[in-house]
Amino acid sequence: MALSRSLAENLLQSAARCPERCAIQDGLNGVTYARLLRQAAAIAERLKELGLRAGERVAFIQPNSCEFVAAYYGVLMAGGVAVLLNAVAKARDFSAWLGDCEPAFVFAEPGNGEVAAAMSMLARKPVVLQAGTAEWGAISLHPVGSDDPACILYTSGTTGRPKGIVLSHGNLLSNTAAIVEYLGLTGEDSAVAVLPFYYSYGSSVLHTHLQAGGRLILEKNMVYPHAVVETLAKQRATGFAGVPSTYALLLSRVKLHDYDLSSLRYVTQAGGAMSPALTQRLRHALPRTSIVIMYGQTEATARLTYLPPQRLDDKLGSVGIPVPGVKIETRNEHGEPAGVGEVGDIWACGPNVMLGYWRNDAATREVKRDGWLKTGDMGRLDAEGFLYIVGRRSDMIKAGAHRIHPQDIEEVIAEMPGVQETAVVGMEDEMLGQAIKAFVVAADPTGVTPMRVQAHCRERLASYKVPKSVEIVASLPRTASGKIRRAALTERTQRE
Repeated sequence: MALSRSLAENLLQSAARCPERCAIQDGLNGVTYARLLRQAAAIAERLKELGLRAGERVAFIQPNSCEFVAAYYGVLMAGGVAVLLNAVAKARDFSAWLGDCEPAFVFAEPGNGEVAAAMSMLARKPVVLQAGTAEWGAISLHPVGSDDPACILYTSGTTGRPKGIVLSHGNLLSNTAAIVEYLGLTGEDSAVAVLPFYYSYGSSVLHTHLQAGGRLILEKNMVYPHAVVETLAKQRATGFAGVPSTYALLLSRVKLHDYDLSSLRYVTQAGGAMSPALTQRLRHALPRTSIVIMYGQTEATARLTYLPPQRLDDKLGSVGIPVPGVKIETRNEHGEPAGVGEVGDIWACGPNVMLGYWRNDAATREVKRDGWLKTGDMGRLDAEGFLYIVGRRSDMIKAGAHRIHPQDIEEVIAEMPGVQETAVVGMEDEMLGQAIKAFVVAADPTGVTPMRVQAHCRERLASYKVPKSVEIVASLPRTASGKIRRAALTERTQRE
């Protein structure tokens, strides 16, 4: 296979290898690789006719669909920069993002009132388009370099000025190739996609399968987990990607052993820490399926590390080793390499590290130095180079003289029978500065009480790590990417 210079070229090569294979399946509708390529070419031609110039931004405010994929790759074929926005956001967010990136065009579904309201707030209004299914015979790819911008993703949960993460063609290509390699993806793979493509994890699932020539089966959301598992079984899917809450929901709502999932070769997890207890529950529920624990950041395109499935038992709790082409270091507060087992700031280097934040050099300098990315996470490396995340530096709880990582407590609470999910934050305390509060989602609230949670923690944790307060809740607030919004929980404690 010839080396590609862009994702668009990946699609071109896959269409040449397997033109009649289904690329994207959306319910009863499906599109082959040959047809997807022609639809992307039609979008590219249309944009050029409308005056799109190389490097101009084209925003997307759409849910996952065949048309979304064709338009996304059409923008790349035309030399544009795709700006993927959270499709379920509100007008205020849309106007901030669009005002920041100043796109020439926006792909949006007709009748979206939030998009219309956002447009009315903009001084410079882009042209709104609707992705269609027209096809074009002539295939032309705009020449691009590895350092040319290809995509902008805005960080979820951002306050103040929006921060657009600029990813180059080289960033996307390198991370896509690395993931295809360690997952061993081929044209025989079919994955069920529940993650939105405007989220870097979901976007990586799309790009990897199109490079491998596999099939992607779209499921709109996780509101009906039984329907997702039915699709996995009916479509004989070989892969599935989810965040920790995805698996917590599946395990609490669905009896997986009631379904024929014998074709499911692997499942992947990223988008936040998954407790060892939840990992073990998943492994028990899917004993013949490889479970691939991963870690990454949007600023690193998608993926930084992965845990080889054969090391899951002896490295439980680890997020694994660097993906091909990536280097990982932990550094102490002086910026020096941390020792084996010593907790430090996690830094990453590789061809997947972003170009920077869109038109925000100051923010870029804060996290990117000499080609290295400061992730903002803290962790430790063992003697074999396996990484263990201990949490975000900004999430650390300062209780008296102690510095406490919420994940230490969350992992213990997650071991308690009946606990579905948990999140721990610091709350104001006159004596200690901060005290620990745990929010717990219970499958059976009658069996999981605040007193039982505290008693469970006293048996397994040092006294200073036992939550002072426990609240049983129906759900945890999340970002668009599925990560727990600790800031929202902290604000909630301050209002009480």
